Amino acid sequence: MTETEPKLLLTKRRIWIIFSALIAGMLLASLDQTIVSTAMPTIVGDLGGVEHQAWITTAYLLATTIVMPIYGKFGDVLGRRRLFLIAIALFTAASVGCAVATDFWTFVVFRAAQGLGGGGLMILSQAIIADIVPANERGKYLGPLGGIFGLAAVGGPLLGGFFVDHLSWQWAFYINIPIGIAAFAITYFALTLPSKKATEPLDIPGVVLLALATTSLIFFTDFGGDTAHGWSAPETWLWAAGLVIAAGLFVLVESRASDPIIPLSLFRNPIFVNATSIGLVLGVGMFAALGFLPTFLQMSTGTSAAVSGMAMLPMMAGLMLTSITSGALITKTGRYKVFPILGTLVTAGGMLAMTTLSADTPVWLLCVFLFVFGAGLGLIMQVVVLVVQNSVDPSMIGTATSTNNYFREVGGALGTAVFGTIFSTRLTENLTEIFAGAGASADQAQQSAVSLSPTALEQLPEPVREAIVSAYADALAPVFWYLVPFMAVAFLLSLVLEQIPLSDVAGLVARGEAIGGEEAEELEAQQRAAAKSR
Repeated sequence: MTETEPKLLLTKRRIWIIFSALIAGMLLASLDQTIVSTAMPTIVGDLGGVEHQAWITTAYLLATTIVMPIYGKFGDVLGRRRLFLIAIALFTAASVGCAVATDFWTFVVFRAAQGLGGGGLMILSQAIIADIVPANERGKYLGPLGGIFGLAAVGGPLLGGFFVDHLSWQWAFYINIPIGIAAFAITYFALTLPSKKATEPLDIPGVVLLALATTSLIFFTDFGGDTAHGWSAPETWLWAAGLVIAAGLFVLVESRASDPIIPLSLFRNPIFVNATSIGLVLGVGMFAALGFLPTFLQMSTGTSAAVSGMAMLPMMAGLMLTSITSGALITKTGRYKVFPILGTLVTAGGMLAMTTLSADTPVWLLCVFLFVFGAGLGLIMQVVVLVVQNSVDPSMIGTATSTNNYFREVGGALGTAVFGTIFSTRLTENLTEIFAGAGASADQAQQSAVSLSPTALEQLPEPVREAIVSAYADALAPVFWYLVPFMAVAFLLSLVLEQIPLSDVAGLVARGEAIGGEEAEELEAQQRAAAKSR
């Protein structure tokens, strides 16, 4: 933005118009997640990828993780409007690819392409909110955002279950086309933000090395936990070597770059480091716990896709309740430290409860566990992002936001890869043993385990079906014991999180790109009066 261009007037009306565009984009991404999670067992059964199903989530997370710092930094340098439009278009186009995929690995590739757009929708929306709303007022905007997640939580499972039970799983992706077009149109006309030009060369070497390091990390954990490779396999440690080399080169490049994609100076900020560490540890437990619960519900309780998806609603209800409440209290009191402390304790309690899952666990009790788990997450997730944004210079809001989210997604990808592999490996072994015991040959047993879907399960004899139900429960419940220590670490980090005053100036105003408050209202009133007098 040049000095000759008029500054944006951040009136209350303008803020809510911009906010409407953000809501449209976030609805697209959040609705997709709840629909797809409900349809996941049918998708992997239809495409023959039960033992590789962790890849669907891992591919999305990996792509999202790689592009987060890119969207964050480039948004700071170039402006966020065009990037937000690109993210919507990419997400929508990749949805079409997922719908027309005819084999498992093609589906995984398009799911990764969706992640390239989804990462932008997540990061840019958070950064734009920080651009237009001061930190000390941001909590009250969590209400509408919570409403969007609530709408997705209700609508997603209903739509996903309806598509699976009455149409086909492809409609879980076709539905993104009209929503994506609407979100693009709303954003195009409503999202009025300043555009900028880069004053320093873009850090392309840093982008490439960060992508290589992230990819190597995920493949190292996936190969190590996969029975086809294992931790002793040479190819597993080749990925580890790639990680060390890429990470080392990345640090070297960033220390010399004129405008690094992740400035190393961020890691000299103790509040940023603490909050980001909480996000990393939370990501491990959160994504690993959530990745396979819909599958467990469908296969171990025998419920339909719609019912299993609806069973996730208590978690979203708990998350919305505590997210909105904590946001309002932070706006009122200006204090945030207590919420991550309480959140880590509550989340750990939910995880401990889920270690008791079995084939006999009633759905209503699992709903209680999920409510507690969601309530804990709601006390942490938004607060950590707010703390990070409040701790850095306004010119680095996007970079800090994306770096914080990047490490949380790294944790999520690690958690999904490692614990998802534990679950999938144990499950495949259990299922193969069951089918072999029922009289199938070794090859037939392996194929049956790979292609098992909820529909196929219902057609099996009762003894076999009961054995499969127990196999799912036996495979998943022990995983939660591995996740509880991560919540204990997050709790200790929350105890030492520093409390500092929340800023009362929006990011755009602090950077001199906009005028806010009463001055903006007065200037807009003058402009309207002048227009009427002509």
